[in-house]
Amino acid sequence: MSHSPEARTPLLTDPVLADALRGVHSVFQPIVELDTGRVVAYEALARGPVGPLERPDALFAAARAAGRLAELDEACRAAAFRGAVDAALVAPLTVFVNVEPEVLDTAPLADLLAIAERAPGDLRVVMEITERAIATRPAELLRTVERVRELGWAIAVDDVGAESMSLAFLPLLCPDVVKLDLRLVQERPGPAVAEIVNAVNAYAERSGAVVLAEGIEDEGHLRTARGLGATLGQGWLFGRPAPGPVADRPVGELVLPGAGRPTGAVGAVSPFACLPDDVPLRRAPKALLIELSKQLEREAMRLGETCVVAATFQEARHFTVSTTQRYRDLVERTGFVCALGEDLPVEPLPGLRGAHLDPADPVRGEWDVAVLSPHFSAALLARDLGDEGPDHERTFEYALTYERTTVSRAASSLLSRVAPRAGAAPETAVSAVPPAAAPASPPATGLAVGTTAAEVLLRRALEATPSGVTVVDTRLPDQPIVYANPAFAELAGLPVGEILGRNCRLLQSPDTDPGAVARIRAALAEGRSCRETVLNLRGPERTPWWNELHLAPVHDADGGVVQYIGVQVDVTSRVEAERALVRERDRTSAALARIQELAWTDPLTGLPNRRRLEEQVESAIWEARARGDALGLLFVDLDGFKAVNDRLGHAAGDELLQVVARRVRDRVRRRDLVARLGGDEFLVALPDLSPETAAAEAGRVAEELATSIRRPVSLRGTEVGVGASIGVSVCPADGVVFADLLHRADLHMYDRKAERRVVVRAAPADAAPVPAPPG
Repeated sequence: MSHSPEARTPLLTDPVLADALRGVHSVFQPIVELDTGRVVAYEALARGPVGPLERPDALFAAARAAGRLAELDEACRAAAFRGAVDAALVAPLTVFVNVEPEVLDTAPLADLLAIAERAPGDLRVVMEITERAIATRPAELLRTVERVRELGWAIAVDDVGAESMSLAFLPLLCPDVVKLDLRLVQERPGPAVAEIVNAVNAYAERSGAVVLAEGIEDEGHLRTARGLGATLGQGWLFGRPAPGPVADRPVGELVLPGAGRPTGAVGAVSPFACLPDDVPLRRAPKALLIELSKQLEREAMRLGETCVVAATFQEARHFTVSTTQRYRDLVERTGFVCALGEDLPVEPLPGLRGAHLDPADPVRGEWDVAVLSPHFSAALLARDLGDEGPDHERTFEYALTYERTTVSRAASSLLSRVAPRAGAAPETAVSAVPPAAAPASPPATGLAVGTTAAEVLLRRALEATPSGVTVVDTRLPDQPIVYANPAFAELAGLPVGEILGRNCRLLQSPDTDPGAVARIRAALAEGRSCRETVLNLRGPERTPWWNELHLAPVHDADGGVVQYIGVQVDVTSRVEAERALVRERDRTSAALARIQELAWTDPLTGLPNRRRLEEQVESAIWEARARGDALGLLFVDLDGFKAVNDRLGHAAGDELLQVVARRVRDRVRRRDLVARLGGDEFLVALPDLSPETAAAEAGRVAEELATSIRRPVSLRGTEVGVGASIGVSVCPADGVVFADLLHRADLHMYDRKAERRVVVRAAPADAAPVPAPPG
């Protein structure tokens, strides 16, 4: 019963819309097992009557505009069940039915149950939930999931991967089916796809859920779906939506082990009550719990957008300025964050979900922080023991748990209390100066100044200053801007009226260096000045620019910080010039490194050349003499290479040399040294040998290399073979400098080559070929 919420709303009368609701019907698209091709389920897709409301996006937009969305949603589900029964889509088949997110908590499921009970045979149902419902109405969503499971139905989360937040909610919703967004199948893989695949497969492995890939339209999409871990598929490759079942595919049963199994989390009394009886409890003052909470918050920020954070603060007064800063970071970097407490509003900060806790609610007496993501779970669950005395010394009974089931139940318990989002709160709602603190007639700039000659001169000087100047009031919630001069308004790209009452964070870019932000916050917390260069965004277009920011505290008569003055200068040109200089320096360094590489490396094989090997061997000789070790040097000369080069050409000869280079490199140890002298000659140095066995060990390696080199090589459709004459010298027996070792190895190589020629000449003409001696 999928549909899109975005469409231009037709201008229709109420009777026309009523007729359209009566004409709602369903078509069904098959869902198949990828390995067998069997149809195991159908998804019900809503359609309106022929006319302007036939498309589901237009139909739902019109119902939303008329305030009849719940009525339409009910009509769509009833049509889905009627159509499934009429088309005989009953057991062993399963029907996937979507529920409109905006009416989740009012769905007349009893009526649907009655329809299912009247159906001729078992009607197996999977209810689909879309991502849009997750963040908007989490409490209603969790309650609906529980009610659906009580009916014996299964749950599917649709469009997983379209937003990272859906990955964060998988452990809470416990879906039986995970439906991958079609872009995962149809678009090129990247880091975001890898993150989704890791999270989904981890959940499926842990829970037994099945993965369904949407949008499979060709064989390439099918291969991608299998690679993503999907076992079920849906798309035009298997059949388009139709009034009834497909006729050319076998039918199978969709097995969902967890279908109808309640999670039991929503009904939990409180997060602390979710702790198993055998979990040991500890006692600690509030000061320790604060630090434990901060650590969990840091872990959540590391996890990013696939993480859910749920917390309680007992009372709104515990949601302090420092807490506000931390939770603003959580909102910006994680998928979903909620904070509950007595007198906390629905949205304590922009993007932070909240709810007022009734004094009788058991959660009111707890301190809870739950962090949940696909690969991590942790919760601090504490109960206030009611101590008197200083706030930081109050004692709590607590447990720190990483057991996923307990953490999931605790997080669900908190989310089930989150108030639905009534609409996005204005961005300045929290930052605005409270009416009691606002001056009766504030000047246009927002800073109350007097009318003496000195004060007028000061104000004119600030307004004429080419640098941006702001003043923030640290005594007010979220430290709002109470003064901004025209230069700052120009830097911000906003009129002064849209700046006052907001935090300076309005300029901040998500790409700002976190280290710089941390240093600024540390300076503010300690009441000292600081200077940083940060990346900001200008105006509605969010154009990036570099801001050299200088902050200085303003103290009252008692020495307390009451305001901060900020001076901002646009240094974009300077920063870009510095970065260009760094890029040029890096380019030059890379070019020099390439020149160095060419000077030391054989361009054909990629091996070091003789000059480089000589330097490495001399260094190895010094180390060997210092440790009392030996070193072997092997001089490798190919036999028969010229004949191959003459017969097949230089290109084939080069390819043969590359093959030989790889074989030599593969047959020695990683710490051994291999180089090409030139032509068909190679050198191998064997450091770290025992003086007693060095000669024998070097000889053994020479035999192995000769055997490896003699293996036939396929070149240009022809198998060719070459041999190798290998001379061996050993340090210190044959010399203690590279030149002496190379000379002795060269002589021994020619001795081996001469021995080979003698053997070949001595063989009778009618005798069987005599294999060459090793090496």
